[in-house]
Amino acid sequence: MVLPSHIYPEAQNLPKQTEIAKVCVYGLSILSAATFLFLPLFNLLHPSPWQRWMGVVHGSAAILATVVAAYTGHLAFPLLRGASKILPQLRTLTFWTTVLALLSIVSGNWAYMRYRAPIGGARAWLQSNSPLVHNVFMEYHEFTVLFTVPLGAACTWILWCYGDSIVDKKNVPVLAATSITLMAIMFFALGGLVTGIGIAKIHSL
Repeated sequence: MVLPSHIYPEAQNLPKQTEIAKVCVYGLSILSAATFLFLPLFNLLHPSPWQRWMGVVHGSAAILATVVAAYTGHLAFPLLRGASKILPQLRTLTFWTTVLALLSIVSGNWAYMRYRAPIGGARAWLQSNSPLVHNVFMEYHEFTVLFTVPLGAACTWILWCYGDSIVDKKNVPVLAATSITLMAIMFFALGGLVTGIGIAKIHSL
């Protein structure tokens, strides 16, 4: 409600409702993002030295890759509608999605060596006590995240090669394939993050 200034002159000095709402939205967004990015640091409190360092490194890389991949994947929807103004941002984000996904996979392979350790490894324990976790979720986690790098590299090449002409009518099939691939990368990244956190919750490194 807006107070009339001739009755309440001090109302002119109060912040407007839209300004308060904008501050709340930005504040909550920053707080939520900071809380989410803080998640890998909980590994520093873990009693296992393997989980402490591998968990922090791989967890940080995976979360950063997932956040960027999810944001890039959401831009695929306006791209599919032919919005050309997002193309410069989308080209840059697709490139960084590929780079961060590669870093996440490299650090994941480092953690995977400990996962397969013959003594005290999580793989042997899961196969004996909860084979569903290894045979379904770990296999899904292993293979689906690997698709993010080649698919991301392909989208990066297409977006830079075609430039702004990708939204032209003659390039509609390429535009549709690129948009759907970006959505698939987002899905693979989110699925990989969720299954990775779930597996680590059942048995750490």
